[in-house]
Amino acid sequence: MGGSHAVLVDVDAPVNDATVEAAKNLAMQIAALNPKYVDQSEVPADFIEHEKMILKEQAMNDPANANKPENIIDKMLIGRLQKEMKEFCLMDQVYVKDQEMSVSKYIDSVKKANGCEFKVNRFVHYITGEGLEKRNDDFAAEVAKQMGM
Repeated sequence: MGGSHAVLVDVDAPVNDATVEAAKNLAMQIAALNPKYVDQSEVPADFIEHEKMILKEQAMNDPANANKPENIIDKMLIGRLQKEMKEFCLMDQVYVKDQEMSVSKYIDSVKKANGCEFKVNRFVHYITGEGLEKRNDDFAAEVAKQMGM
């Protein structure tokens, strides 16, 4: 990606060509789709509640849902929340190299093909410039200050 991304993936697996390749594929997956968590067990409860609140507000404001009772809307939210978790959680994402499987199924195929364990513990995704604040300089005010104005 033009050298703008760096991904570190911590896995428990024996070191061989297949597992190294799988770890690289996971790093590319993370760089491409930017998940926030390894799996749903890592997602904080307050994050889920916040997402539910946003989804519920969107559903209530949708004219198509105007006549639906709140319990039906709540059931719709479950499906929508699961869909969002597929974006946030690495294991639930569609594997970019094979759209027919999820990342968890890809890992299962690596484990089966190599007869070994392969577990993703965590990852870190760095993006160039992320977290940097731009300076907002007022050159005219700075010159005026230096001149004593």
